[in-house]
Amino acid sequence: MEAWRCVRKGYGHCVVGRGRYPMFSHHSRSLGRDWTTPWENLQRCCWNRHISSCMRWPGHYSQVPYPYFSSRHFSLNWRPPCWSESRTQFQYCNWRPDNLSQTSLIHLSSYVMNAEGDEPSSKRRKHQGMIKRNWEYMCSHDKEKTKILGDKNVDPKCEDSENKFDFSVMSYNILSQDLLEDNSHLYRHCRRPVLHWSFRFPNILKEIKHFDADVLCLQEVQEDHYGAEIRPSLESLGYHCEYKMRTGRKPDGCAICFKHSKFSLLSVNPVEFYRPDISLLDRDNVGLVLLLQPKIPCAASPAICVANTHLLYNPRRGDIKLTQLAMLLAEISSVAHQKDGSFCPIVMCGDFNSVPGSPLYSFIKEGKLNYEGLAIGKVSGQEQSSRGQRILSIPIWPPNLGISQNCVYEVQQVPKVEKTDSDLTQTQLKQTEVLVTAEKLSSNLQHRFSLSSVYSHFFPDTGVPEVTTCHSRSAITVDYIFYSAEKEDVAGHPGAEDALVGGLKLLARLSLLTEQDLWTVNGLPNENNSSDHLPLLARFRLEL
Repeated sequence: MEAWRCVRKGYGHCVVGRGRYPMFSHHSRSLGRDWTTPWENLQRCCWNRHISSCMRWPGHYSQVPYPYFSSRHFSLNWRPPCWSESRTQFQYCNWRPDNLSQTSLIHLSSYVMNAEGDEPSSKRRKHQGMIKRNWEYMCSHDKEKTKILGDKNVDPKCEDSENKFDFSVMSYNILSQDLLEDNSHLYRHCRRPVLHWSFRFPNILKEIKHFDADVLCLQEVQEDHYGAEIRPSLESLGYHCEYKMRTGRKPDGCAICFKHSKFSLLSVNPVEFYRPDISLLDRDNVGLVLLLQPKIPCAASPAICVANTHLLYNPRRGDIKLTQLAMLLAEISSVAHQKDGSFCPIVMCGDFNSVPGSPLYSFIKEGKLNYEGLAIGKVSGQEQSSRGQRILSIPIWPPNLGISQNCVYEVQQVPKVEKTDSDLTQTQLKQTEVLVTAEKLSSNLQHRFSLSSVYSHFFPDTGVPEVTTCHSRSAITVDYIFYSAEKEDVAGHPGAEDALVGGLKLLARLSLLTEQDLWTVNGLPNENNSSDHLPLLARFRLEL
């Protein structure tokens, strides 16, 4: 019993039964609720000790934590004996794994490797089930209509017509398998089988089929899975897929997929946030911007700009996050700009790793941000305290990035050299230098879009926050769908004068959930929801 308790807690037991020492070396690795270590480690540490007397137990103790062995040649599950029985009863059942190879792995449930009370009771495993999400209709400004998910009936006020183009957009961080395994401490609440990609992908595909969105913006799309499974599956559903992988070692990226029946592709514009010549931009996050042409045979229609990104996670690097956002906005400005100086409708999706009400979030919605004196860790709102944090520098990014404080690409102008230049007085030169310096040192960021969020982020009746991601460490909102709203909805917005007349109208959105809702089904991922993020879904109308 004592030996088994020690194995459960990750310790070996001395031959004489006294003292403990770490049983596993640094080679052990966790996966979900499980830990793995090479078999030779266990054999070296506790062979011929109490663990050697463990017996194969074919009983029905599915809830009992147990180790199991695996190798390329065989698989064998075994459980400890029932401790209420005398140990001598099993003396004829002793089993020694003499056939185990040195490359075999032993897996130990991390359920028994955690101290009791590590997780709050609200996060302990609950019954499994499915939470229904409702459609919230926005067509009537006076009252909302809600329908149960899966109802194919359409609100009569939202019916399509010749002078309108309706389309739906989903934003979904599908959780890269590599990132899941590298951050397994976030998923200790999960049963191990639900974390396998072979279990997760069919669930994710099922969700995509069920919601049937016209445009998909996916984050954390792993490259090998994209090529082998995700892209072929989506193409079979009538989607055209574009993908941009991260520039570093992590093999995931962003994808935008759209239905052939609804759009034609005008341009593809990947955005790499890593710049080798700029020390600030040493992270490998990316974005992707597409220009799509709605297929409307009876009317002319402006193009629609769709952007997708996954900004840096690090809560203490708000300077990098703001710079990455500025680079994405500059690309959107370039792609969505029209000949008359206005912008075509814009939909910007992604995992922005920032919470509602944070300076970064407010900058997106309000179109302006004065960051003078702002602590670097307060930009995204993920850090509760700013103690010990430095203040954002002015300007945040260096001039050689080529992006202005208005989040547009700067036009490099070569000054004309004329003879009259030599006639400039020292006073004029100093005035020019002061103006340039003042412009460069401005702490005001701006962009020219009038963007609104599809979601309100709080439930109106209770004030409880909506949640888009939920795992062992946190449950917050970091995923968004922003869109260029109609002028009537953004009066007084600093970028409203640049919005296209007859922009996008939000028709409906798929409701989000509370943290409490999600823990009733054991958080995320679970048996029915196979990412640690919820998919966001909205339906828009473009007035023609």
